[in-house]
Amino acid sequence: MISGLSKLAQPLLLMLPPEQAHEATLKALEKGLYPKPSGPDDPRLAVDAFGLHFPNPVGIAPGFDKDARVPDAILGLGCGFAEIGTITPLPQPGNAAPRVFRLIRDRAVINRLGFNSGGHAAALARLQQRQPFGIVGVNVGANKESTDRAGDYVKGIAAFNNVASYFTANISSPNTPGLRDLQAPAALDALLERVMAERERLVAAGGRRVPILVKIAPDVADEDLEPILSRMLAHAVDGVIVGNTTISRHGLKDLETAREAGGISGRPLFHRSTVMLARVARITAGRMPLIGAGGIDSGETALAKIEAGASLLQLYTGMIYEGVGLIDTIKQHLTAAIGMAGVPNLSALVGSRIEEWAAKPLE
Repeated sequence: MISGLSKLAQPLLLMLPPEQAHEATLKALEKGLYPKPSGPDDPRLAVDAFGLHFPNPVGIAPGFDKDARVPDAILGLGCGFAEIGTITPLPQPGNAAPRVFRLIRDRAVINRLGFNSGGHAAALARLQQRQPFGIVGVNVGANKESTDRAGDYVKGIAAFNNVASYFTANISSPNTPGLRDLQAPAALDALLERVMAERERLVAAGGRRVPILVKIAPDVADEDLEPILSRMLAHAVDGVIVGNTTISRHGLKDLETAREAGGISGRPLFHRSTVMLARVARITAGRMPLIGAGGIDSGETALAKIEAGASLLQLYTGMIYEGVGLIDTIKQHLTAAIGMAGVPNLSALVGSRIEEWAAKPLE
């Protein structure tokens, strides 16, 4: 049912300019016009991570629901969790349009949106109005013109502490000048010190202890990866998301569109992001759960992320080309893989091919 409806809608959406198609999708979700799963998830798909219980590992990546318009609809599609954002303290329009480009032959997208955001206040109001159910993460970022970017992340933690299931500090977008500099070990150390101190302040004041994750780019140099992760481990970060879009143009077919500035998501990102995921998993050695993102557009690619070390998954561009039926397709494939392997649950498959993936070249 889900796949059939998705296949009908997808060609129509691909006829629209990318941002118009995205807005049409959000409006349909707001009106409840979306297919629902036919039954509950197989319990073997459940994942426990960051102190949270996920009914299945499939989530939608931030960037899809930037302003907390449809988290309940995302859960209603059959996802195990939603992540809204990236949200900046103050509203900002982002970069000038056109700023999203499809690479049809590559099953990819280039975007240079630049953290377009309605700001903390608008998103917080929406999250406060919803009935609390399901896992909804909040992805926080910094305003482009901010003179204290670390302070913007602190503001995000404080603003959403009562409504977020978890936080993600997004320091990996290539579309805000200088933002990726926060991944450098010294800058990351200073950022995490302030963010974690704010969480402790909130807990001391009677607030909830909300898990804090960090999202890193798939373009981090190999020699920088261990120093970056060592700072995260030192500050007891709860998890890592690998990764964001890439600035690499390796292997693309649509060379004319590939000249557009911005980060690439979709199928060309799969190999690079999965190799990086495995290398992060090898370094962290089970000390923090990982979320795999980048190029997931089938059951096979979803399983590969799990085997490379991901406990959870995030989709976005894959659904642009495959439709929302991709969610159900992935869950069916993972359920079958559990049965084929003769293991009790999905967690038993996590990291089973780390060394194989980590040894591959990044390309």
